[in-house]
Amino acid sequence: MEISAYFPIWDRLTKQQQEKLSDSAVRRDIEKGTVLHNGSMDCLGLLLVCSGQLRACIYSEEGREITIYRLFERDICLFSASCMMRSIQFEVTIEAEKATQLWIIPAQVYQEVMAESAPLANYTNEIMASRFSDVMWLIEQVLWKSFDKRLAAFLLEEAAIEGTSRLKITHEMIANHLGSAREVVTRMLRYFQSEGMVRLSRGTVEIMDPEQLTSLCEN
Repeated sequence: MEISAYFPIWDRLTKQQQEKLSDSAVRRDIEKGTVLHNGSMDCLGLLLVCSGQLRACIYSEEGREITIYRLFERDICLFSASCMMRSIQFEVTIEAEKATQLWIIPAQVYQEVMAESAPLANYTNEIMASRFSDVMWLIEQVLWKSFDKRLAAFLLEEAAIEGTSRLKITHEMIANHLGSAREVVTRMLRYFQSEGMVRLSRGTVEIMDPEQLTSLCEN
């Protein structure tokens, strides 16, 4: 996938600006589990996802974590270039959930072009606003939605992403995504199993009644 495909405002950039972004971009293949950015690393740059799946999460001082959003094909990750955004006061970790191919545009290059191009600056602000909307949605879920509904919604979302009702995922991994304790996840999954919504086995959660999970989310 070419760099231009990620920017709907590409034709509004000058030829020199287009070449500057394209020539600076580096293609990388990332193995599953690789941490690309953890907030304390050097400013990596803008990540443009060609294929695969990235996860953005934050950690508490106690070591708890929660997924704030995921990135898929054609998505752009700005938080990996956080040095461009001095006002951001929290650290975001970016890791590869699957083997991923991506382009990396150095933060300095992108910042230079953005300073010259109002369309690129506006588009970047739109992306940032969208990401903060994701974070605010997550905060609302954590504060106001009961855990059974959040877990049901997560299982359905995971099934949609993976294209299967048989999820190879541990209770610990689910807890990390939802910012909860493993014991809480285990208790709720066992309740779901007793109600016939899921079937549990080692390292696997199989969705048996997606309609009931959906109904739980909506109630």
